[in-house]
Amino acid sequence: MSFPVYLDYNATTPVLSETMEVVLPLFTRDFGNASSNTHRYGFKAADLVKKSREQLASILNCEPNELYFNSGSTEGINTALKGLFWTHAAKGKHFISVKTEHKAVLDCLDFLETQGAEISWLEVGKDGRIQLDELQKLIRPDTIAVCVMLANNETGVIQDIESISALVHQAGSKLVCDATQAVGKIPVDIKQLGVDVLAFSGHKCYAMKGIGGLFVRRKNPRVSLPPLLHGGGHENGLRSGTLNVPGIVSLATSLQLVYSGLTNEIERQKKLQQILEDGLQRLGCLTVASQSPRLPNTTMALLPGIKAEKLITQLPGFAFSTGSACTSAIPKPSHVLVAMGYMEQADSAIRISLGRMTQQADIEAFLNALGLVL
Repeated sequence: MSFPVYLDYNATTPVLSETMEVVLPLFTRDFGNASSNTHRYGFKAADLVKKSREQLASILNCEPNELYFNSGSTEGINTALKGLFWTHAAKGKHFISVKTEHKAVLDCLDFLETQGAEISWLEVGKDGRIQLDELQKLIRPDTIAVCVMLANNETGVIQDIESISALVHQAGSKLVCDATQAVGKIPVDIKQLGVDVLAFSGHKCYAMKGIGGLFVRRKNPRVSLPPLLHGGGHENGLRSGTLNVPGIVSLATSLQLVYSGLTNEIERQKKLQQILEDGLQRLGCLTVASQSPRLPNTTMALLPGIKAEKLITQLPGFAFSTGSACTSAIPKPSHVLVAMGYMEQADSAIRISLGRMTQQADIEAFLNALGLVL
């Protein structure tokens, strides 16, 4: 155990040491541009990108030509939602999403609303899950797409994407899925999920920051998206810009390492999660959506009689979050907890997210320290 103890793996993860060994030569020795097709440096870079794309496609169960590299999920989500809006004007301008989505989705849809889009919002209960019958009521002939995240970044609640996909496709619409918190934590089988577009980020799964992937279905049905960025026509024209070869290789390498031992790691994290939540219960804390399907590493807890911001200052030896790291600088209660009906307790919520380096001693130390200030 080292201090400060890191319990914020949903915010970001360290790059695996094994991945760093593979990636470091790409900064100094094999530093070529994958688009340089006249010499060995470019050939080597292009081959690394090709192999990484094939490796990721095998892990996620899709075709290599359905995967596009970008800077991360925020870019991927913007590419998907704005692209669908631009290309489906003949069908309509209607989107459906969930009030507990990440701000990348919420803010993108808010922007599209200023451009003429119509947005319908699905509610959730205290279990954090949407109701399929409510979704069915909202879908219309002019619904372009439904956007539902696989696993929530604050509560870890997992949505039934397979059932949602079946309903969406039956209605003739498209399903966009933010899988940022799911990839690398649980099995993600794209064909089984049945999604049309899926976004994920490297820095959430032990790869480098600034790299991500976007799955775009090519058949049954084919999804066509225009580019957000124009330039050299990279990534089959969807995302221009010199490819981030070290990032791409880090993404494929880390996910290969993570998924090779994922079953055992899930079981290990579930045991740590249970130790954590049992201890939190003894201290009078409530685990949000404890009975819902959740990520094995994520716990959102409501504290008794203390504000989360105050707790942060009282436990400087531990790194955890008061909510989504992407919105923690904004002095507002978590929109996820508000949507789930925890408005009055939202400012007393903390998120603890575990990772591959988390040990039982880290959990016990955190519970002991927490007990001293509650």
